[in-house]
Amino acid sequence: MAVTKVEICGVDTSSLPKLSASEQTALMQKVKNGEIGARDEFIHANLRLVLSVIQRFSGRGEQADDLFQVGCIGLMKAIDNFDITLGVRFSTYAVPMIIGEIRRYLRDNNPIRVSRSLRDTAYKALQARERLSASGQREPTIEEIAKELDMPKEDVAFALDSIMDPVSLFEPVFHDSDDALFVMDQIKDERDMDDRWLTDIAISEALSKLNDREKKIISMRFFQGRTQMEVASEIGISQAQVSRLEKNALSRMRKHVE
Repeated sequence: MAVTKVEICGVDTSSLPKLSASEQTALMQKVKNGEIGARDEFIHANLRLVLSVIQRFSGRGEQADDLFQVGCIGLMKAIDNFDITLGVRFSTYAVPMIIGEIRRYLRDNNPIRVSRSLRDTAYKALQARERLSASGQREPTIEEIAKELDMPKEDVAFALDSIMDPVSLFEPVFHDSDDALFVMDQIKDERDMDDRWLTDIAISEALSKLNDREKKIISMRFFQGRTQMEVASEIGISQAQVSRLEKNALSRMRKHVE
């Protein structure tokens, strides 16, 4: 998902206004007073919030334009429900509202099927979260949502988890220069499937072609089932370096046995 382009949905993001806290407060007061044009002006002045939020959802295969439009709906809901008498910054209230709107969009377009009863519970929990957010001007806890619904907190948490978006194993979680760490790099395979793969490619002879550090990394990763984070901690290098050395070592081993 490209979120760095200058124009999204016809909006030139490079020229968006930036208001001070006092200007935001004054403009919001005009919105609540019903002054003509104040609401549109306030929306335009806070589109940067939407841009900052949609970057959290990069790497999911969604178009930036689509998420931006959905985020704008969340922004407008936040403006309409914001209570200026509570003395809370608008961004503090708006960001969870924008995130919630995008999550609903992603959930409704999720191909994974969830049971009707579980989905209904999740919808009730989301509605309760919105009510509590509007009244308290902050994101409520699971315990508070469960109390509002008179349900066990475990049921609420399970229902909300069931509609969360699946994460790709190839979604990047960290970048270090040209190296990238993916979700799959931080997962330990308890079944040791890679052990059998390495054995099948004449592991003893292939390992002999590696230097001592590469041998240790391959041994810890594929014989001991250690994660890259654990390997990095023991050897004393970064996880990105472990990832690069591991990939280089495996590449050399493959070439050797071909």
